[in-house]
Amino acid sequence: MPESGVCQDVAMSMRLERRVAIVTGGANGLGEAISRKFAAEGAVVVIADVDEVAMEHVADELGVEAQGCDVSDRDSVQALVDGAVERHGRLDIMVANAGIANSPSYLDIDDEFWGRMLEVNLTGVFLCNQIAARHMVARGGGGVLLNTSSILGAEGHPQTPAYAASKAGVISLTRSGAMALGQFGIRVNAVGPGYMKTRMTEGLRAVPELEKGMAEMIPLNHFGEPGDIADAAVFLASDEASYITGHTLFVDGGWLTHHLPARTEEQEDIRIRAQAEAEAR
Repeated sequence: MPESGVCQDVAMSMRLERRVAIVTGGANGLGEAISRKFAAEGAVVVIADVDEVAMEHVADELGVEAQGCDVSDRDSVQALVDGAVERHGRLDIMVANAGIANSPSYLDIDDEFWGRMLEVNLTGVFLCNQIAARHMVARGGGGVLLNTSSILGAEGHPQTPAYAASKAGVISLTRSGAMALGQFGIRVNAVGPGYMKTRMTEGLRAVPELEKGMAEMIPLNHFGEPGDIADAAVFLASDEASYITGHTLFVDGGWLTHHLPARTEEQEDIRIRAQAEAEAR
């Protein structure tokens, strides 16, 4: 049996065959995994990122398109969508994944940092959703908007409040978009990653005690793989999810069940230390 979240060297089911998909933040981490899985499933992928070196590398490897984009800038997002439509005649899927992470603690956040976090993580998602949806409506309706939120958007976090607030906004925006755009046949959903094996968790995973302690707080007892998020994204973008909209699918190994039972003081201490280690990196 193939392992969960691991791309296999076998023929894909081509669930996204010939569908034109933009993946923002598609050159690194979870976005890269989504770009790779979409391409394997037959999608016509356009990778968008501010990291142009990584973007070109991944695009060349996959044989797909790449276009630089700052999702916090309306003109940049408009050019991204217009370019994809001009080259391919349509846009079927918009994956609004680009984001920034970590933040100062609650009492230390300044206005500049707060504003930038919301500009990228929330306004950026809104711009991608709205501009893509306008095209989808103009062409007669239908299409998929898929956003990236986080478990922290559901539970908050005392050490990264700006990030958590931005991701909570994505959950609400996803629901609002589903209500507004359902009449046009456009589905709007989100994925909510838990603790994944990405650059964001390298610091805490580099300390065996912290990695073990965090894993023990996850019901499935291990960190997730980027491929787990990619699998969820393909499902939500495909016809298999044709009656799902306004939903945030948390891919977290059961993390959001940890309130019952509550974490012990020792587990909470491990979590705080892990967060501090991640911020130090």
